[in-house]
Amino acid sequence: MTAATFRREPGAPTSLDDMTGLTPLVSTTMCPEPQHVYQKLREEYGPVAPVELEPGINGWLVLGYQEILTVARQEETFAADPVNWSVYQDDRLAPDSQVRAMMTPYDNAFFTDGERHRRLRAPIDGGLGRIDQRQLRRAVAALCTDVIAEFAGRGEADLVADYAAVIPVLSMAEVFGMDAAQGRALYLGLLELYSWEGDAEAARQRVLGLVAEAVAARRAAPTEDLTSFLAHHPNLHSDAEIYDTILLLIVGANENAINWISQTLRLMLTDARFGGRLRGGRLGVDDALDEVLWRDPPFSNVAARYALKDTELGGQAIRRGDALILGLAAANADPRIHAGGGAFTEVGNRAHVAWSAGPHSCPARLPARLIVRTAVETALHRLPGVRLAIPAEEVASVDSAWTRGPAALPVRFTPVPYPGPERP
Repeated sequence: MTAATFRREPGAPTSLDDMTGLTPLVSTTMCPEPQHVYQKLREEYGPVAPVELEPGINGWLVLGYQEILTVARQEETFAADPVNWSVYQDDRLAPDSQVRAMMTPYDNAFFTDGERHRRLRAPIDGGLGRIDQRQLRRAVAALCTDVIAEFAGRGEADLVADYAAVIPVLSMAEVFGMDAAQGRALYLGLLELYSWEGDAEAARQRVLGLVAEAVAARRAAPTEDLTSFLAHHPNLHSDAEIYDTILLLIVGANENAINWISQTLRLMLTDARFGGRLRGGRLGVDDALDEVLWRDPPFSNVAARYALKDTELGGQAIRRGDALILGLAAANADPRIHAGGGAFTEVGNRAHVAWSAGPHSCPARLPARLIVRTAVETALHRLPGVRLAIPAEEVASVDSAWTRGPAALPVRFTPVPYPGPERP
């Protein structure tokens, strides 16, 4: 069904808040086949579908590729600042709301618009541009080897909990000049922050406390790390802006990389097209990285944009104050952009929207790819004979409405002493 053919049934609710019986947003990430959920929503509503964000709170899920680009690029109609959300304005979010951490205002570039967004975005672009890519790759490779050494002799591991969930946050901790203990504390806080259970706001405050400690240390003794750069940047006018900018980078890079690493490893271990070193497949790590960005991007759903005026999108009447969730995974699978209906066959095609689009597109795609590629290659190199220890269909997804990745990836391999045998 196309947007042009969708018609609201007579007597149906005209307000998003009045709709009931909607598909929960979390079902788009927590099911074995998200594409089936997307297809059902498209058939019923078109490329923009009403969904339940959490009980009593509704929003629009943007499923269409072109519609995603429209929302992401048109700041004059769709704002990133949650102060424009009617639910926030009416104070309808419960204290333990699971969407609160992602859909309330913060002092960083992701949640701002216009000139303030550009002011807050510039330090991010400048700081990431200062990262020495070669040095970072060496540091990540050494970190990966050290982490693998902790389980290499067992002959079995969970490549999510033991590896993918550890590498990104420790890598980012190093970029920000934090030590290993701070990195581990960050990992635990971020794990709870993105869980669909637990106290997300309390977890956020703990993580902010770690960030504040790092900023105070770098003000007292500046170094060449990213914390020092941001703590002294003239564009950041307050502690809140400094803390939230650092938190934005750590949270975004960490959650993105965890799922990208684990999804790529899953693909390399289960799909016969990939992993020439493992099974003689013709496609390698870079192809797998791109396949994941198309099929299962690390952020399936991105919160959010808020309508600044009444408008129309994908055949739906969007009211001022409505929230729109960017369904990146759904948009990548939009049948309208895949020739002949053959989704995910474009090897080397990077026209996906896994990084979003427009002024709020991800600024860290290069260091993220470096970290993820190094982590995947190191695991495959250091774990001889690595194979999935359970049937592929039994790999469950993480408990989140925003991200999609394996909750666990149990594997077996030939036990090896640290640091593992070199391969030709």
